[in-house]
Amino acid sequence: MIIDFHSHFFPMSYLNALTKRNASIVFEVNADGGGYMRSSNFKTEVHPAHHDVHQRVAAMDEAGIDFQCLTPTIPGVHTEDAELGVYLAQQFNDGAAEMIAAYPERFTGIAVLPLQDPAASVTELERAITQLDLRGGALFTNINGQPIDDPAYRPLFEKAIELDIPLWLHPTTPPNLGLMADYKLVVTNGFMFETTLAVSRLIFSGMLEQHPGLKLVLSQMGGTLPFIAERIERGFQIYADCRANISISPTEQLKSLWYDTTPGTPLAIQFTAAFAGTERLMMGSDFPQGFGGLSETIKTIHSLDLSDEAKAAIMGGNARRLLKI
Repeated sequence: MIIDFHSHFFPMSYLNALTKRNASIVFEVNADGGGYMRSSNFKTEVHPAHHDVHQRVAAMDEAGIDFQCLTPTIPGVHTEDAELGVYLAQQFNDGAAEMIAAYPERFTGIAVLPLQDPAASVTELERAITQLDLRGGALFTNINGQPIDDPAYRPLFEKAIELDIPLWLHPTTPPNLGLMADYKLVVTNGFMFETTLAVSRLIFSGMLEQHPGLKLVLSQMGGTLPFIAERIERGFQIYADCRANISISPTEQLKSLWYDTTPGTPLAIQFTAAFAGTERLMMGSDFPQGFGGLSETIKTIHSLDLSDEAKAAIMGGNARRLLKI
C-alpha cells in the first residue's frame, strides 16, 4: 500500500466557519472553489482539491497513491481567541471524520488542536481520537510566538502517550519575518529554521527526554536538523547550558523521532535516511500545495539509492505501522 503521510485538507465546513464567525483568518474564495487563506502575516493558496474529495481521489488514482493521511496546515486555529479556536478545531476535525467515514479505504487524518489553550487541546485531542477515530494530533512550531516546549504542553504530550498516537509537527510563520518577508523566503528558508529551533528547544529543555513514549513526527525532514545534528551534539558536549536539563545526547533523541519526506528533495531525503534510518521515514507529498506533488514524490522515492525493502517502508509500511492502518 502506497501511503501519502503529509497531504493537506480543509473541510468546507471549516472554511465556511471562518467567514460566519468573523475569524481573523480570512478565506477568499474563487468561482472554482479555490482561493486564498490569509492571516496577519501569511497568505496560502487554497485549491479545490483541498476540500473536493472527487478531485482529490482522482489525483491520487492518477499518481498511484492508495491512501492519504489528511493533515491541517498553516495558519492552524491557534491565531484566534480560545473559544473560537475550539469551535474551528471541532469544525475541522468533524469535517475530516466525515470524509474518512465516507472513504475509509482511502483516508485517515490528524486532528487540528486549539493550541492557544493547552487544556482545551488535550480535550479536543481525546475527542478526535476516541470519538472521531482520527490517528494523531498536529503541533505547530510556535504558538503565537510562544515555544512548544512550554511546560503548559506537558499534559498534551502525556495524553498523546496515553492514547498511543503520534503528534506531527508542522512549521508555521516565524514570529519576526524581518528579511524573510520577500521572495517566498518563509517557505524556502523560514519553515526550515522554525522546525530546527522548535525541536532543538524540545531537546535542550528536557521535554523530549521526559516523555520517552512520545511519537513525534517532524514535517519536512525536520528542517535542517539531520544536517546540523553534529553541531548540536558538539554543543551538548561543550556547553553546560546544553546539558543542564538532559542526560541523553541530542543525536540519540533525534534518531528516536519520525520524519516525513516533504517536499520531495532527493538529496535531503537520502541524507535524512542515512541519519535517522529508513524505518522512521515516511513519504509525504504536501498535496495540493504548490510546493509538493503526488507522482513526483513517488518518482523521487524510487530514484533513491536504497533497497527495495527500504523504499517500500518509506512509501507505506512505516506510516501503516505508525497510524495503525
